[in-house]
Amino acid sequence: MEITSVNNDLVKETVKLLQKKYRDKEDKFILEGAKCVEEAICAGLEIEHIFVLRGKENNFSFCHCEESLSSTSQSPVDRFLKKIVITTEPVLKKISATDSVPEVVAVARKKHYDIKDLKDVKKVVLLENIKDLGNLGTILRTSVAFGVDAVVLYGRECADIYNPKCVRSTVGNLWKIPVVYIEDFEEIKRVFKGFERVATLPRANNYLKNFEVKTPFVVMFGSEADGLSDELANLSTERVKIEMSDSVESLNLSVSCAVVLYKLFV
Repeated sequence: MEITSVNNDLVKETVKLLQKKYRDKEDKFILEGAKCVEEAICAGLEIEHIFVLRGKENNFSFCHCEESLSSTSQSPVDRFLKKIVITTEPVLKKISATDSVPEVVAVARKKHYDIKDLKDVKKVVLLENIKDLGNLGTILRTSVAFGVDAVVLYGRECADIYNPKCVRSTVGNLWKIPVVYIEDFEEIKRVFKGFERVATLPRANNYLKNFEVKTPFVVMFGSEADGLSDELANLSTERVKIEMSDSVESLNLSVSCAVVLYKLFV
């Protein structure tokens, strides 16, 4: 298929997915960039369309996906050939949220997780009311890198993991571990009843460099603006802080998370 008009019906439907209400309604989202699309394919996501810039078709490769896609007799290219839409830069700009136009944009079905996916986890990151999309995506990527079993997003104000900025920030790692939304504090208490519950706080008594944690555990981080709530801080069984120069008040949330996870997991 080839589409050259920004007024094409498929283009119009794809543009709507830049808004959360349409992502929720259609249960679909947008992926930008060849790396992100290839990783989604390897993870087994249901891909509906792959828009590729005319003349760049051969740059979009499924090579590193072949092993994970080898369960059928068709080659990866054959399987996705009917989903590829050859298009133009104006169309890609229209359906993308980036300043620089990507050569590949895809539409995929969301992958859903819920509390039952936390049944056997041992090492969990909990983020409370995290709103910054770049931070969220980076923390999800970091969590995968350091072997976290799952990420829990707690609170009514957490960002949407399927926002294009968050998807880009994960660099193709969004679907490698469960990401579960929980709004109810009583549910948090129930799920993590038998866990070591570690609160990261600026005025904790324990320094990270000397801290050891028992498995299973959940490490809890608050938003940059508000920090960890009193209810989660009071729920904790341990409190820890990163030692740093007195001249620096705090670190970026995703940086803090990376430092803590490196210490606990490596």
